[in-house]
Amino acid sequence: MYCSVLMGGFVNVFTYKQNINCSLRSFTTKTPDLPPVLFQINTNGFVALAKPPAQQEYLGKMPSGFKMIAALLGDLDNSDGHGKVYYRQDSSPDVLNQAAGHIRRAFPSDEGVEPTNALIVTWESMAAWGTSGRGDGLDAKRNTFQLALVSMESSSYAILLYPRDGLQFFSTSVEGESKLLEAGFSEGIVSGWFWNTQQGTYFRTTTDDEISIRELTKYEPDVTGRLVVMVNLYPDETKTRYPIPETSQPRYTNPEPSQPRYSPFAPRYPNPDPVEPRYTNPKPVEPVPPHSRPQHPQIVVIDEDEDLNVNVFAYNLETCANNRHKCSAFADCRDYSQGYCCHCRPGFYGNGRDCVAEGKPQRMNGKVNGRVFVGNSPSAVEFGNNDLHSYVVANDGRAYVAISNINGTAGPSLQPLSSLGGVIGWAFALEQPGYQNGFSLTGGVFSRQAEVIFQPGNERLSIKQHFKGIDEHDHLVVSTELEGRLPAIPLGYSVQINPYKEIYQYDRNLITSSSNRDYVITSPDGDVQTRNYQWRQTITFQSCPHGETSRPAQSTQQLSVDQIFVMFDADNNLIRYAMSNKIGSVHSGPPEQNPCFTGRHGCDINAVCRPGEDLQFSCECVTGFAGDGHYCHDVDECQGGVQVCGQNAVCRNQPGSFSCECSAGFVFASDGKTCIAENRPVDHCQRGSHDCDVPQRALCSYTGGSDYVCSCLPGFTGDGRACRDVDECQQDRCHRDASCSNTQGSYICRCSPGFHGDGFQCSPSECKQTSCQLRFLMYVPQCDEHGAYKPTQCHQSIGQCWCVDANGQEIPNTRTGPGSTPLCESPTVTPLPIGPTPRPDVHPIAPGTHLLFAQSGKIEHLPLDGYRMKKEEAKPLLHIPDRVVIGVAYDCMEKMVYWTDITGPAISKARLSGGDIIPLQSPEGIAIDHISRLLFWTDSMRDTIEVSKLDGSHRRVLFDTDLVNPRPIVTNPAYGRLYWADWNRDGPKIEMSNMDGTERTVLVKDDLGLPNGLTFNPGDQQLCWADAGTRKVECMDPHRRLRRQIAEGIQYPFALVSFGRTLYYTDWRREAVVAVDRQSERETEEFLPQKRSRVYGITTTPTQCPQAYNYCSNNAGCSHLCLPRLGGFTCRCPDAADGRCEERNP
Repeated sequence: MYCSVLMGGFVNVFTYKQNINCSLRSFTTKTPDLPPVLFQINTNGFVALAKPPAQQEYLGKMPSGFKMIAALLGDLDNSDGHGKVYYRQDSSPDVLNQAAGHIRRAFPSDEGVEPTNALIVTWESMAAWGTSGRGDGLDAKRNTFQLALVSMESSSYAILLYPRDGLQFFSTSVEGESKLLEAGFSEGIVSGWFWNTQQGTYFRTTTDDEISIRELTKYEPDVTGRLVVMVNLYPDETKTRYPIPETSQPRYTNPEPSQPRYSPFAPRYPNPDPVEPRYTNPKPVEPVPPHSRPQHPQIVVIDEDEDLNVNVFAYNLETCANNRHKCSAFADCRDYSQGYCCHCRPGFYGNGRDCVAEGKPQRMNGKVNGRVFVGNSPSAVEFGNNDLHSYVVANDGRAYVAISNINGTAGPSLQPLSSLGGVIGWAFALEQPGYQNGFSLTGGVFSRQAEVIFQPGNERLSIKQHFKGIDEHDHLVVSTELEGRLPAIPLGYSVQINPYKEIYQYDRNLITSSSNRDYVITSPDGDVQTRNYQWRQTITFQSCPHGETSRPAQSTQQLSVDQIFVMFDADNNLIRYAMSNKIGSVHSGPPEQNPCFTGRHGCDINAVCRPGEDLQFSCECVTGFAGDGHYCHDVDECQGGVQVCGQNAVCRNQPGSFSCECSAGFVFASDGKTCIAENRPVDHCQRGSHDCDVPQRALCSYTGGSDYVCSCLPGFTGDGRACRDVDECQQDRCHRDASCSNTQGSYICRCSPGFHGDGFQCSPSECKQTSCQLRFLMYVPQCDEHGAYKPTQCHQSIGQCWCVDANGQEIPNTRTGPGSTPLCESPTVTPLPIGPTPRPDVHPIAPGTHLLFAQSGKIEHLPLDGYRMKKEEAKPLLHIPDRVVIGVAYDCMEKMVYWTDITGPAISKARLSGGDIIPLQSPEGIAIDHISRLLFWTDSMRDTIEVSKLDGSHRRVLFDTDLVNPRPIVTNPAYGRLYWADWNRDGPKIEMSNMDGTERTVLVKDDLGLPNGLTFNPGDQQLCWADAGTRKVECMDPHRRLRRQIAEGIQYPFALVSFGRTLYYTDWRREAVVAVDRQSERETEEFLPQKRSRVYGITTTPTQCPQAYNYCSNNAGCSHLCLPRLGGFTCRCPDAADGRCEERNP
């Protein structure tokens, strides 16, 4: 999507795509002596001098092959109606004079700065692609920025402007990976020697560090962040036209660094050398004569006068009308003369952007990275995404912090660093009257840098932490980096930290503190030594510069920390910290005795303490909870009889809160509650509204926008909308001693009698006779073409017929007299395949198939493109807070998701709205028979396998003996079979039975360890399992008991699902979804969820159900349960049956 603007000459052209929001204004421009220049304004945050290619060719792959100016490049979205792109040409004297002032400030040596016109482009409220309409908080993050291109007679300048209150997101998803936004200038492909071309210079004003993007807006709090750059918009026609004096010095080769008044922030961009050396133009830089156009851009950070009208290029966007969505849902927006501010409502606290309920417990998640040396060791201990978790009881200021995967070398030595998590205590410290904790000021968005100097060894450790606010799960997010050296503390030594006080000095957007702290080390023998360290830290944050909230209530505050607990848990590789925190006055005086300020009040953890006179107080449940304050329970806002969400929206209850989610085809409006019709391109392939042939013959491929392409599958020919089968047998593909049978989309080759092979290669052989062919007793048995017993055997001499099993043994009570033949079912043994089965690539994968997998309190949704996981489109399908989801199953008939929850415990189901709960003991594995409409599950607490109707009725225990730890369970509806695994460590096994509980048998018991995952592929009748003990994935044909290994050396699989030729399993150690190709027997792909934690059950959501005969159609006349079995069904009663139930075996 782009807008085109032609500047120069007398031409004014406005062409644009209809789905880009451009504010169109006609203009006529005349720039003497310069050729016209065509600008392409792109919604992805850049202006190009040529039509850009598809975004896959430049997003995340800079430098680009075309000339561009990137104001803030990323995969941006304006399709929801909030984001807009405006442009205008402005040659008014006020604008040109103001632009000239910027240029003179940046280039004071330039003379004759007389702009003739300016093109001003504004990207307003742009979202990161893929977040719009999600309703999880990410869609509320918007960026607004601006680019002004100013032209003069012989040169051009670019002025980049960014909002004073900061950018709201710093990266977008590109091909499934998070890529930082970029700002800079690309020369594109340029001509070299002998008609060769090469990549021109690429100048970046940002780096690969997120801080460089943040600092685009943080040079001066009261002034919009801006850069002024000299750019060359025209081909250099003057290089050979001007003589170059030997003494002339090009101003862009070594510019004088500017000295802005806003120290200590050093200017990052005065050096014009490319940030990435590999992009440097290898040709020597030549001087440029005065007033000629520079070959490369010159970048200078400029300082602004206080009386400068910083909104000269800005639209009037700094009002609540345009920015209400930036405030918390629990805040009010208030306009001031210079802008707007967000203020938390009564009962909540924070900075207005993020507000939390008073007294509500807070959770924090994050990662720890870096390198730390311990003692005199020359080798560093590496921290790589170690998990940090914290829980804060806000109404008494008690904070708990734990960091995982800490080895025995660094763990004991980290014990003195209680302040590693102490900043969390400061953020939610118990506030004394008139004082504010960290969250009240920052809203949980701040950066902290601390330095620790240990005595007497003078070891130094640097701590950098970035607190990123509250995420969609209502958790505060933090990233931590450690760098330096710690004094060694041996394993087994304990550390005690005495209570301490710390003085915090507050200025606008800056907080500093320092202190000396003592700690005591005790050896296992009781030896004690006291050490200390010096602590200095700086906290920076962005507050609202308007109104009465621009500064904290007190310029100096004291943090009091006591009840400090530290411990290294060597068994679990955890470092734990706990402490109680209060924030109050630095002056000595009688401490507050009211229980609300001491934390000794006994209120529920979801209650706020309200102080009264003297020692009086009351407990009040926080918003979202109800009770007497000493006991509080969650309020279900979605069931209150009041419509809290608008039309076309669904309400989701959460502990203490709720969320609104839009129905399919709708997105949120600016109020965050009302859902409006989605104005987006339609993926007809996924929606099923295409005109391609049926999925068995054709494939629909989405190509972007609302476009798609139809193509016939292998084995078919046509235009994709009408496909017909190719008769491969006319192409002589089989061996000359084989017969060919054409099938839809494929063919089968069979060696002729007297030959053996796969049909493609056949060799003469003496046929080994089967037991049926060798058996001659009282009669000659009838054998089929494969040498197996026919199910019906007859003896002509006595005129009787009977049924036999797979071994030729007569089935009792089936013998008939002369003139009648029994109806015998086929034996349970599947005939050996003759020749190859149809190729896997001939069977199409139905469009719209997805993976669903469980991860703690949510079920994630991961689309598939064929067998490839579309990682960039992964997102939560269902949020189930404070629950541990184990098993996941999908009913392809009703498009219903079922899951087991061991914290309930319960089995639940849902479409995109709430679930029906079936209370159980401890359900783990879950399976569905979509044909007979039955639900099966394993219960590891009761050691049972049970069945019920899909609605949970008519519950019956199938097995309650010889089970120890049953977990995975799967069904084979076509054969009426049930398979499950028991990971009993003393005797693991995989078993099989009919769905009615008959014919229970052990399939596998040898060479098993912990068979966690189990799946069944109905296409080729393969039962596969993933074993966390043997660390293997294996498959077998349960009919013929043929077993083969698929993969080995895997880490810790939990669940497994089969889809076509690919197996997908969840892995606890890798915290990932892993794909394995069954044919090549190798791992093909890995998906790492954005929030790293253990992943549990996994299933697929096929768009078409596998077809099979339904023996239980209309419940087959059974009064209660109709349970399939091989070749028939059985009527069974539920365990809690009434007297009207009748059991029978038809």
